[in-house]
Amino acid sequence: MKNISKRQFFKCSLAGIGGVAAGLYPAKILATKLIHMENFESPPVIGLGKFSKESPYAVMTPKGVKCQICPNNCILKEGLESICRTHVVRDDKLYTNAYGNPCSVHVDPIEKKPLFHYLPSTTSFSIATAGCNLACLNCQNWEISQVSPKETRNVELFPAKVVEQAIVNGCKSIAYTYSEPIAYYEYMFDTAKLANSRGIKNLMISNGFINEKPLRDLARYIDAANINLKSFSDEIYAKLNGGSLQPILNTLKILKAEGVWLEITNLVVPGWTDDLAMIKEMCDWLVANGFSDTPLHFSRFHPLYKLTSLPYTPLATLIKAREIALKTGILYVYIGNVPGTQAENTYCPACKKVVIERKGFTILNNNMKAGSCKFCDTKIAGVWG
Repeated sequence: MKNISKRQFFKCSLAGIGGVAAGLYPAKILATKLIHMENFESPPVIGLGKFSKESPYAVMTPKGVKCQICPNNCILKEGLESICRTHVVRDDKLYTNAYGNPCSVHVDPIEKKPLFHYLPSTTSFSIATAGCNLACLNCQNWEISQVSPKETRNVELFPAKVVEQAIVNGCKSIAYTYSEPIAYYEYMFDTAKLANSRGIKNLMISNGFINEKPLRDLARYIDAANINLKSFSDEIYAKLNGGSLQPILNTLKILKAEGVWLEITNLVVPGWTDDLAMIKEMCDWLVANGFSDTPLHFSRFHPLYKLTSLPYTPLATLIKAREIALKTGILYVYIGNVPGTQAENTYCPACKKVVIERKGFTILNNNMKAGSCKFCDTKIAGVWG
């Protein structure tokens, strides 16, 4: 493939072409607005170089250096790569190689995260590097999540520049999203800390597969999160996602305890996570553990990656899941990836009137007044301004 300019590359990416040199994977393009960054460098990632940083969450063991960021607890010998593909050991120290080298940079409506009860109608400066600590068979962003930063087209964008670009683009928040921000934890942490000092909010869109200490450290600077609770079965987590359930439940509890605004997404995958009894069990657990006013998004599965033989989630299944959640006592329940349904709207739990009417990522009507329903003055859980 002939050489192209950075401007041409980003234009190609927006069109879905990718502008990718031979042997490199394109970034997954999900943007509402693409950021053209002609002044940013796009140097190759070689070795550990300038896109690396020593990780503080590591301990030496007789078997090698143990990464303590997530429950994978990778033990790495010299030169070996972690499961998330973003951490490596050099000279008995753990380093990230996903620092300041995002492969996806966009400005998105906050509703796309999805966050429906946090600063509605604002935009979020959204970044991702390659890598993920799970291996979901249904991953929608596998081109960047299931490879390392050495295999993606990256730009140079260190934390100070991320914050600067968020401000320049009029964004109220920075979202760590698209792939898995736990995989680029150090980059997220430093950026979030700096953004916090400049009055920019921080959003973590994550699978929640993280250990307690790094999560609590990070929660000091994260303002809102959407956690993908992929199922309510440890067996399914192991077979479908390559993870386990309990760490995600712990994450939900910790984020709530730390005062982070939280929303939850549950992707309903036919034949895997569409068992209504399991969905009822999940909803019962959420209500019993204080999450009744936490928005729950049931998301429609699209056939992707290694599950292309499966059908789309039937709308009837999503409607039943939503009904179960509402009857269980969850106050705000949505259906995602099905634009145009009434289940995109926010309803007052008291008078049942529409307080926020949506279509896709657009708010058509907002009937909120000072964080409450304007019709009956019932407080609507969320952060509204």
